[in-house]
Amino acid sequence: MESQLTAYITLVCTSGVLNLYLCIYVFMKRHNYTSIANYFILYTGAISIYCFASAMGLVSTTIEQIQFWTIIQYVGMPFSPPLGLLFTMHYLGIKVTKKRCLALLVLPFVTLIMVATNNWHHLHYRVIQIDPTLGAPYVYQEIGIWYMIHGVFIFSCMFVAFLLLISRWKETAKPYRPQLIALICGQLVPMLTAFLYLIGATPPGVDPVPIILWLSSLLYLWSISSSRLFAIMPIAKDTIFNSINDGAIVLDESYRLIEFNQSCKRMFPRLDKSMLGQHFDKVWFELSGDLFPFKLENVDEHSQELQLATNHADCTYQIRSTPLEHAKNRKGQLLIFTDITEIKRLQVKLEHQAYYDELTQIYNRRAFLHQCEQDFNASKKFSSPFTIVLMDIDYFKKVNDTYGHHVGDQLLVHVVKVCQSQLEEGQFFARYGGEEFVLALKGSTASEGEVLGNLLRKSLEIHPLINTEGIISVTLSFGVAEAMEELEETLSQLLNKADKALYSAKEEGRNRVHVYSASLEMVN
Repeated sequence: MESQLTAYITLVCTSGVLNLYLCIYVFMKRHNYTSIANYFILYTGAISIYCFASAMGLVSTTIEQIQFWTIIQYVGMPFSPPLGLLFTMHYLGIKVTKKRCLALLVLPFVTLIMVATNNWHHLHYRVIQIDPTLGAPYVYQEIGIWYMIHGVFIFSCMFVAFLLLISRWKETAKPYRPQLIALICGQLVPMLTAFLYLIGATPPGVDPVPIILWLSSLLYLWSISSSRLFAIMPIAKDTIFNSINDGAIVLDESYRLIEFNQSCKRMFPRLDKSMLGQHFDKVWFELSGDLFPFKLENVDEHSQELQLATNHADCTYQIRSTPLEHAKNRKGQLLIFTDITEIKRLQVKLEHQAYYDELTQIYNRRAFLHQCEQDFNASKKFSSPFTIVLMDIDYFKKVNDTYGHHVGDQLLVHVVKVCQSQLEEGQFFARYGGEEFVLALKGSTASEGEVLGNLLRKSLEIHPLINTEGIISVTLSFGVAEAMEELEETLSQLLNKADKALYSAKEEGRNRVHVYSASLEMVN
């Protein structure tokens, strides 16, 4: 019996020493770890108190000594399972709030008080005395109602922690599964031992849990030293990896798919775990039905845009790449897909508002000057003709005064549609301001501009505006000017010439086309 008791004491002390070592080791290196280390320090510290107090209880010779060391055990034992649960939750990336901490630690505090005052109410132990057969330090006890509440609570904490760890098995990468196994066993060993103790399947008179805790301690020690338990938390990492909005694809050094996150799965519904290990070019072809538009070795940290047609709409993605270095100096690549579809739509909308007239939906003055400057310079460089045609709606103010501005707006839209029906591709048409419009004719002479002006003028004559106010007929006046090759004139000067020709057309009665000539300078 003495040798058996010595073995019990030795194992319990071993458990205490190992947990105390873990507690001190992590405490000394806590600045190198995240806040998860704090939970582990409290967890192993509570177990250490539990184990050393159990060892002292096993060398006690009176019931008073046994009761005292039982109280000390409960300074640590009821707190270790909830602290282990909090440690597990933090490891898995589950948010640990102050309220959750307090809620889990309230009942252990009550248990400690109940044990310390048990002689007054006997709610935790109805009977606790030295075993009449085995003698000290073996104890005979009959449990009370609070012992059952306390037992259910600590068993539930260990069981929930165990289930949480098991639930993350599939989504944990193989290199990190040994770490997960160590944590699972760390919860399973004391849970099974406590269960066997509660059903009376262990040697009588002795609490077997601290005797077996050395095994869990060794597993934790292995995890810290070999798999960097606190420096790398793969499951918490996976939680973050899968919660980011950007799609992430991880490739190995041979550009084979080795991982992707949930956002990427939402972007590309066909993406599946069965594609893992395939070359990315093959994966992309299955996702899009086309080849990946960039060479993977050339995709750098500078973003590149990619348009992809889906079943629902055309999407635009910004792609960035970051080099990765895996274990054993193996390299890889991280592709980040950012959905910028809405941003591009907004950009297109803003560009449209900046360069298009809101009412008529043709180019505005800003867009005309920007594009026309380029075409004008190109025409001078290659000595090709370039002509400007300015046009103005005759007596437009009278239409506004007679029918109102809403009819005036209808008339502007009508004039644009009539002109567009006669224009050809490459003839740059814009609203110059108010009721005035402008045409840039690249590669056309003034004579050709005059012919086009008359075509537009006659077309509007035979297509009046018909609305609720009746038939509203208007005419157009035109001024045409061609860039002179021998002169070093600017676009502004050419527009001024066309404006003088337009003024001349209006002065001579409107509804006509005038081509600029030097004589107009003398008239003006």
